[in-house]
Amino acid sequence: MPDDPLVALAERLQGLCLARALTVAAAESCTGGLVSHVLTEVPGSSGYFSGSVVTYSDAAKADLLGVPRDVIAHHGAVSAQVARAMAVGARERFGADLAIAVTGIAGPTGGSDEKPVGLTYVAVAGGGDPEIRRFLWTGDRTANKRASAEAALELLIERASTG
Repeated sequence: MPDDPLVALAERLQGLCLARALTVAAAESCTGGLVSHVLTEVPGSSGYFSGSVVTYSDAAKADLLGVPRDVIAHHGAVSAQVARAMAVGARERFGADLAIAVTGIAGPTGGSDEKPVGLTYVAVAGGGDPEIRRFLWTGDRTANKRASAEAALELLIERASTG
């Protein structure tokens, strides 16, 4: 994976975090741990990466990250509100300076008219108010997961650069 653009983003993030003494945690759903995998592909990631949790089920989001069950019930697991709560929960549980969260519908099934395949929310907590971004990817499952991981890494880089 040395020529992987995701690894290049992880290297940039690591440089920023180590230079600024920032720690990072992750909460992933639709990416299934891809963000964490990419971060740990870079030697020295233990110097800033605290850990992650893959909360694929609603129960895991609630039990492991403290996402309120009523927020999941009202807005759905794929929502800005849940992404925000996942990021905040990961930051608190890992004691990290920054935490990223990703929730979405990777496909090829699972979408609806209201929430189509490819809909993804990425949120960051720490270094200011939480920020949530909405995306609608149009690739296959693998492409959607990679696009979501790229968006997560880019948002972390932005936050680490300004924090």
